[in-house]
Amino acid sequence: MIHRHVDAGDVRVHVAEEGSGPPVILAHGFPELWYSWRHQLPALAEAGYRAIALDMRGFGDSSIPDDVGAYDSASVSSDLLAVLADVGVERAAFVGHDWGAAVVWYLARAHPERVAAVAGMSVPFIPPGSSPPLDAMRRALGEDFYIVWFQEPGVAEAALSRDVTRTFLTSRVWDSHWAEGDEELRRPEWMSESDLRVYVDTFSRTGFAGGLNYYRNIDRNSELQRALGDRRIEPPSMFLTGERDPVRRWAPDDRMEPWLSDLRESVVVAGAGHWVQQEAPERVNDALLRFLREVGY
Repeated sequence: MIHRHVDAGDVRVHVAEEGSGPPVILAHGFPELWYSWRHQLPALAEAGYRAIALDMRGFGDSSIPDDVGAYDSASVSSDLLAVLADVGVERAAFVGHDWGAAVVWYLARAHPERVAAVAGMSVPFIPPGSSPPLDAMRRALGEDFYIVWFQEPGVAEAALSRDVTRTFLTSRVWDSHWAEGDEELRRPEWMSESDLRVYVDTFSRTGFAGGLNYYRNIDRNSELQRALGDRRIEPPSMFLTGERDPVRRWAPDDRMEPWLSDLRESVVVAGAGHWVQQEAPERVNDALLRFLREVGY
């Protein structure tokens, strides 16, 4: 596995890559790292692909801009295009999980000519509405809904950084009640002690501000999506989620289907939760490779 940096305008992004062949670019979510794709990189490489996982801007060994506005979907997707340019090809398959999914959905809609195939995990494509989504979240889910709680700069940063090990091992949702409480912690079976140390050590060094700034661009991202009008996602697509993923309760995937012109498969991984590619790597790898072969990539 090779680790290096790619210049992407005002930021530098750290990438880990393995294998050779058609590129598959992997975008993680919050609070994660390139390391979240540790099970997919070798599987893709063995299957004949050049697998490239980013530390997304704001995370790990990539640049962490101070400006909140530097984390909207257009800015972040430009990092993916910079990696594509660095590889020296016109198109790639893009795979995203959580916030990474939101970014690759936007990229496939805004720049379909650069996307050979797109797979989103855990977060479906959310069609743009006519009003700011944060207002709707406040009305429907309340001020303590975690995304709403994340909006005030400094508040969630302090809470998540207070005990980084607890932040990663909690079985609860990060919100103000969680921040004020305590709990008995248990490491999940799918995460080794060394896996945990990668996340705890890295986020103890970097903090959480970069990742939280993605959430502070939700209204801006909705504006960017509305600006694309009625444009659909044309490249071949796949959606994959865990059966127990709590995102399914407030972001159902049935609304996205009319917007995807070539949805090949929608996969629900039995027994898995939100961190699906880490919890069920073999099933995720099988589904991803099946999708890539089916679209002829």
